[in-house]
Amino acid sequence: MAETKSTCPYCGVGCGVIIDSEGPQITGVRGDPDHPANFGRLCTKGSTLHLTAAAAVTRQTRLLQPMRRLQRGAAPEAVSWDAALDSATTRFAQVIRDHGPDAVGFYVSGQLLTEDYYVFNKLAKGLIGTNNIDTNSRLCMSSAVAGYKQTLGADAPPACYDDLKHAQCLFIVGSNTAWAHPILFRRIEDAKAANPALKIVVADPRRTDTVEIADLFLPIQPGTDVMLFNGMLHLMLWEGWTDARYIAAHTTGFEALKATVRECTPDKVAQVCGIAKDELLTAARHFATSAATLSLYCQGLNQSSSGTAKNAALINLHLATGQIGKPGAGPFSLTGQPNAMGGREVGGMANLLSAHRDLANPRHRAEVAALWGVPAVPAAPGKTAVEMFQAAADGEIRALWIACTNPAQSMPDQATVRRALERAEFVVVQEAFSTTATCDFADLLLPATSWGEKDGTVTNSERRVSRVRAAVPVPGEARDDWSIAVDFARRLEQRLGVAGPLFPYASAESVWNEHRESTRGRDLDITGMSYAMLEAAPQQWPLKEGDSVGRARLYEDGVFPTPDGRARFVDTAYRPVAEAREARYPFSLNTGRLRDQWHGMSRTGTLGRLFGHVAEPVVQLHAQDMARRQLQNGDLVHVTSKRGSILLPAQASAEVGLSQAFIAMHWGGEFLSGCSSTGTRLAGVNALTSSAYCPSSKQPELKHAAVKVLKAEMPWSLLTMVWLPPDAALAAHRALKPLMALFPFATCVPFSSNTPLAGSGGAAGVERAGILFRAAAHDTPSDAVLDHIEALLGLQGAETLRYADRKRGQRRTARLVRHGTDAVLEGFLLAGDTRAEAWIATLLREELPAQGYGRLLLSPGARAPVAIQSRGRPVCTCFNVTDVAIRNCLEGASGTPDERLAALQGALKCGTNCGSCLPELKRMARAAVGSSAEALAAAP
Repeated sequence: MAETKSTCPYCGVGCGVIIDSEGPQITGVRGDPDHPANFGRLCTKGSTLHLTAAAAVTRQTRLLQPMRRLQRGAAPEAVSWDAALDSATTRFAQVIRDHGPDAVGFYVSGQLLTEDYYVFNKLAKGLIGTNNIDTNSRLCMSSAVAGYKQTLGADAPPACYDDLKHAQCLFIVGSNTAWAHPILFRRIEDAKAANPALKIVVADPRRTDTVEIADLFLPIQPGTDVMLFNGMLHLMLWEGWTDARYIAAHTTGFEALKATVRECTPDKVAQVCGIAKDELLTAARHFATSAATLSLYCQGLNQSSSGTAKNAALINLHLATGQIGKPGAGPFSLTGQPNAMGGREVGGMANLLSAHRDLANPRHRAEVAALWGVPAVPAAPGKTAVEMFQAAADGEIRALWIACTNPAQSMPDQATVRRALERAEFVVVQEAFSTTATCDFADLLLPATSWGEKDGTVTNSERRVSRVRAAVPVPGEARDDWSIAVDFARRLEQRLGVAGPLFPYASAESVWNEHRESTRGRDLDITGMSYAMLEAAPQQWPLKEGDSVGRARLYEDGVFPTPDGRARFVDTAYRPVAEAREARYPFSLNTGRLRDQWHGMSRTGTLGRLFGHVAEPVVQLHAQDMARRQLQNGDLVHVTSKRGSILLPAQASAEVGLSQAFIAMHWGGEFLSGCSSTGTRLAGVNALTSSAYCPSSKQPELKHAAVKVLKAEMPWSLLTMVWLPPDAALAAHRALKPLMALFPFATCVPFSSNTPLAGSGGAAGVERAGILFRAAAHDTPSDAVLDHIEALLGLQGAETLRYADRKRGQRRTARLVRHGTDAVLEGFLLAGDTRAEAWIATLLREELPAQGYGRLLLSPGARAPVAIQSRGRPVCTCFNVTDVAIRNCLEGASGTPDERLAALQGALKCGTNCGSCLPELKRMARAAVGSSAEALAAAP
């Protein structure tokens, strides 16, 4: 048994973890109590990391050897590393010779380590001579980068997590912190508990779980953030709440901004944003008059065609009120990915260079060229993410190298992205997981190491650098990402006749040492931050040579990294979303995160327990919009934009406003698919989203698209659920993926028995694995298709009961396995008539005795037996506590909402481990108090 300290690979909070391992296998994970980001806490995703690294998962999902396709559409064949990299070198060198260095592009990831990022950046800009390297952080944080640079002079979040303890006002905008950054939200809850006077304002088009802690909720219309901020500044000027001394001493450009915000009157702001004037005034008062105001913001500001303006307009408020450079105050951008900050630090984007240098600055290019030992760094701007794939679709970029990211799921406007991947002459995918959609387009697949296997550093949202360490040996023939890039670069040096060596690295640490030397004298100077120092504890930058500790917060002296040392107000005019709602597309589509899932779910999607909170993809709509369209929960609808259409079940939600729709960003072709009437493969939510982007940051507007929602007439439906061994469940999921394209609508997701996590305080047990496959069609598919589905899911043995009515297109299959004196339902298929879904699914999920239900299982439309009642939907993943159990417990409780919550936690333990379910528990406790009060008032 061994213990290894490392860092969680999910969001930008950067939680420290302790990995338990035995030989080659990771056996457990827990929060590191000494890490200053989380102090031992982990969310549902982090606390299940060891389960995603289980041997059964690795065998089924990991890419473990280099693979090459001799032709598109063929199955890949295993090759040696030498053969793979020689092939890549030959093809890239040929493209560069024939078409120039800008005919190749690199698309990398905020989930790479800093050392990986550094090597790729040097490979593209230093060796090949192209700035065509960008990252999925372009989809995540580039507007925050541009906003910081325009106003404060450098891409440096000035605040830290500890500021939550000192803040008197929290302004949370465009961030569902409770789900996107759960451990940071635990600290917000702690701050509110310690200081009940703390005012929390949340602005968001959706009423998310984050709103549960708010004193004031501003349900603004999508894309109206700039108008909101300018309206708040208008009121601050009118009421005399600005800090004239700070503005005069430390800023420039305020007069131009004042002229713009003069037009943003309360009446106009209320009309545009869809909020009340008194709410606007209260928000402005809390922000401006608080002793310390801290803003927290994320993709709601960034993923916008006005993303940079939104960021700058918010920072304008901090500068106008002096709410910066002191404990508890400042504009704090929350990073979405684990190392988006590290990628920015090494210049791993098309417009940046190492150590926050600008590509457009000749002096900066010369400095980097001298450091790298190359004649020059190219001056021509590189293609950013959207531009890169458009260029590939147009034939301008002919070779693509994609590392640690899944653009065939995550990029907007999937039709263009997939056309780019198909048209490119050569596509390399460097990836840990073989199951991502992008792997299907690769000519060459290179196996990379993953969490628990690699060594290096990441930087979290508060500029804190943490070590990532290997706990187990590398599986199969996988290699570290930086090592793959170095091996390729050395071969390409020889092929291109470049005098080297430009890549003399023998370890991740040697890459780190060159990176930190590149920061000498820069705003993020880390020349004092060695691996030896990081072994002792994570550190924040800047940390110069000779310093013993980094700086917690920036600009305390009022001096900014601009030519005159002053921060700059930006004249931010409001512009509406790029694609306005109209008669043909009357809904505003928003995308966002689920509580228990991560990005494209290549890792979290292997665990059935993480689908307990949200089991299947849906489009959420306001109940009135559902009623107007005569929709019931579960009805299939076409969600259509100008770029594509997908089919989804509709669900009424109190979270979304009128004429709004919400779909979780995670649902790609791996879990949600189908085929249009023209034969086009439908590929998840990003078939709908727009590639319109902010002109300053080039970040696309993933947070808004205009769509229409129409009821789908699909008279034939299918549902099948089975329990399978873990290995078989993952294999079945993969085998079913091609069949999804045979139906207009299909979804395939894992589920589990959701036994409590070992070590969480609950009774540990063996977690059962299951697969749910759902489909719908206009006509009954062939018997061969249904036979194939049954065969893949083990529904054709002697223990299987069967019923078929070909004339009506109906089929029923039930597999019963004897356990002692009774029988348990191990799997079923309902085709043509799925009305009995609820009670049969409950019978299977709850593993209830099924001996007496034989005929009912095979009877179309059979009513639910009274004895079968569902335990409900899991709310607490750690202890498998359902909404039904919670409501039953609250029904007999008394006292205030806090007292009821405490009683609930004492009785069921929910919310006492990772805490991810706490916002929902608090909402349920409040609702229970309201219900009791209503009942008391109605009593005679």
